[in-house]
Amino acid sequence: MSNASIVLQRDRHLKWRAFDPLEWLLMVLCGIAIGGFSLTVLCDIVTRTLRHPWLWLQEATSLFFVYGSFIGMAVATRRADHLYLSAITESLGGMKRTLAETFNRLVVLACGLLMVTFGYTNFLHGFGSFRMPSLTPLAWWYLCVPVSGFFICLFVVEQLVNGWRNGFEGQPRSETEKEFTI
Repeated sequence: MSNASIVLQRDRHLKWRAFDPLEWLLMVLCGIAIGGFSLTVLCDIVTRTLRHPWLWLQEATSLFFVYGSFIGMAVATRRADHLYLSAITESLGGMKRTLAETFNRLVVLACGLLMVTFGYTNFLHGFGSFRMPSLTPLAWWYLCVPVSGFFICLFVVEQLVNGWRNGFEGQPRSETEKEFTI
């Protein structure tokens, strides 16, 4: 990892440097999953076109897709690149902003806790269902749900603690960033 931080300076006040390597690792894993998904889809198309399909490719494709999606959710939480309704909160200041930002993050935290709780239950039940043709337990597909939920909770707590300490207002977003933020 280079000396350059992957954290935007406008968001630094909400993040602990100790979690930067974790974010970097999760981003790399997400990239590998997306790359693996793309490669397995391409190979599946080619082998089916040649009339010699590799049936295990569909399992690998779905595994890459699921893990890439759920790892991506955790990274998006740390980077605040998801639906935080920032257009509303950025127009507020002071205690109103703090309350709105706290509410937004508590909703995401509740979702993360539900992912941990029910994702773990699904993981345990997944040992009774199997993917064909390998007969791999579906539990390994479900495992990413509670793991992602754990990281989402971790990153939300990080943002709440730092937001309450340092304030939620950071450097203002550029006009380009505002266009793509809900």
